[in-house]
Amino acid sequence: MTDTIFALSSGSPPAAIGVIRISGPAAAGALERLAGSLPAPRTTSLRTLKDGEGGVLDRALVLFFDGPRTATGEDLAEIHCHGGRAVVAAIERALGAMEGLRRADPGEFTRRAFANGVVDLAEAEGLADLLAAETELQRRAAEASAGGQLSRQVEGWRDRLLGLSAQVEAALDFSDEGDVEALPPEFTDAAASLAADWRAALDAPRAERLRDGIRVVFAGPPNAGKSSLFNALLDEGAAIVSEEAGTTRDVIERPVAFGGVPFILVDTAGLRESGAGSIESIGIDRARRELDRSDIILWLGDEGQGPAGSLEISSKSDIEGAAKSNAAHYVSAQTGEGVEALIADLVQRARQLLPKPGLAAFNQRQAESLSDAHDAIGGISADEDLLLIGERLRIARRSLDRLLGRHSTEDVLDALFGRFCIGK
Repeated sequence: MTDTIFALSSGSPPAAIGVIRISGPAAAGALERLAGSLPAPRTTSLRTLKDGEGGVLDRALVLFFDGPRTATGEDLAEIHCHGGRAVVAAIERALGAMEGLRRADPGEFTRRAFANGVVDLAEAEGLADLLAAETELQRRAAEASAGGQLSRQVEGWRDRLLGLSAQVEAALDFSDEGDVEALPPEFTDAAASLAADWRAALDAPRAERLRDGIRVVFAGPPNAGKSSLFNALLDEGAAIVSEEAGTTRDVIERPVAFGGVPFILVDTAGLRESGAGSIESIGIDRARRELDRSDIILWLGDEGQGPAGSLEISSKSDIEGAAKSNAAHYVSAQTGEGVEALIADLVQRARQLLPKPGLAAFNQRQAESLSDAHDAIGGISADEDLLLIGERLRIARRSLDRLLGRHSTEDVLDALFGRFCIGK
């Protein structure tokens, strides 16, 4: 990170304002060359920007932040210019012509913030989710992680773990001098309490469910009304509806939000044991795999014949004699009857599967590290060999460090920061 990077950090032009960010050791010099002089740190100043030949580029607000108390942990400059395409492009050309400056890679500003200790890996992951948030629930959960709520929770666990390690080290160092006896009875209680807290966190809903949406699979035999109901919930003709059996031959997915809750609605091929052609059979196999991936299954087939836990839907309530005797919902895609009640039920069920609003949730990577920590200290007994207990606590501590990014591979970092836009 000895070079200096720059990028447009605001939305794509044209826009009222364009914010160009410069970060690195040459940030001050680059801003000085454009603006004529360097403004006082953390003070907004109106300047005329000029290129290397003295040509006027724009009248803009400029700011300089000296490191390390910046968003990236290093010298940082910002140019708040007019947001026209030509203006932004001209300023970027002038910056690119300066020695030691280059355009930033995706996520490189945030990666530098992580490398310089401004944010940890959990906060960076929360920021990535915040940038991708499309619903209020997603925003609130991502804001909690990006704001350090999850990291503070993990740091609290780590402090408790260090306290346990200190007791073990004291017992190892001084037991032969008679100053410290064997581990006290409360040691195992404290270890068990910590493991219980980790178990509760592992059993809570994952962040991916909130980020990706609750998967609702429409299932049943051909001509059960799956595609019609699918279209009714979406209010669009996403799936072909026909009287001919086997019309839907592949999985159709559509993201949608109801009541601020993200869903993925999944229409599938009709399930039948015989009579399907080779292409339809492929669709049926995919439909069965979708049942395994589902969070909620809407069963539109014969009553009691759906997968365990599925929601019985009577999909043709407008047709006399077609209704099930004991369905959870009676709906008609033709008249709209029962559709709103079904949506309200889906929202209520989904909220039970999602992280609580405003609370940070662990993603799969974080949960794997926490699970390793839990496995390491689970069932610790004061009767165990002190060296073995100490090693188990060390493994747990390293697992928590890995969760926060203190021990991370380049592959993990590349995958994360590749999710960011160029200017973040």
